[in-house]
Amino acid sequence: MKKVAIVGCGGSGKSYVARELGRLLGAPVTHLDAAYYDDEWNQLPKEKFEALQRELVSAPSWVIDGNYNSTLQVRLEACDTVVFMDLPTRSCLWGIISRQLRHGRGQNKDNGIYNRIHMGVIRYVLSYRRTMRPRVLKKIDDFARDHAEVVLLTSRQHARKWLKETAARLS
Repeated sequence: MKKVAIVGCGGSGKSYVARELGRLLGAPVTHLDAAYYDDEWNQLPKEKFEALQRELVSAPSWVIDGNYNSTLQVRLEACDTVVFMDLPTRSCLWGIISRQLRHGRGQNKDNGIYNRIHMGVIRYVLSYRRTMRPRVLKKIDDFARDHAEVVLLTSRQHARKWLKETAARLS
């Protein structure tokens, strides 16, 4: 496990798992929100965003968290492990709300916290399991299943247990 792509719905715990896994592996962690948005919430053009990811995945080790379905193939083709945070919708909603309560609105690029709750974000979380989840699973099948370990985490407790087991395996 040297190149890890972490995907899943907003509020599922991707950034937490990425930080912990990066620490365990001694690998650099990239939160794609930090790469995609500047301080004014302006988006990086898609071509530049994809080129940046191609550069990131060329490194010998990395942990990258973020969905960004339009460029997911870049990460999936390069990874040796995919962690799919497959939490229930209510857990993801609680995740975005509790993050906002703990950290306030805004950005903290160091820990991958991007709080900008609006109706578009809420609609995305509410529809993720029905619309995005099947597309992400298909891409994992198409671009990673033959060369990468796929880890499916279905709750925060499951994620903590998996991280603990991973730590024990690595020591």
